[in-house]
Amino acid sequence: MSVVTLEGIVEKGQIRLKSKLHLPDKTKVYVIVPDFDEEKYARIYSPRLANSEQAIDFKMEITAEPSNASL
Repeated sequence: MSVVTLEGIVEKGQIRLKSKLHLPDKTKVYVIVPDFDEEKYARIYSPRLANSEQAIDFKMEITAEPSNASL
């Protein structure tokens, strides 16, 4: 296995190589990030039901409103 080292930067969540080298789709790559300090973010999870059988309690009911002819 041969190894080539390329430098790049992350822009809008994608790695952009500084060289004009084109890597074909599905090329296996390894990413090493030097001197990276991960910022801690608060993560808010969506509420979940403890029992999936309770989902029927939240079933949406649609009722037809009588039309108001005077409007």
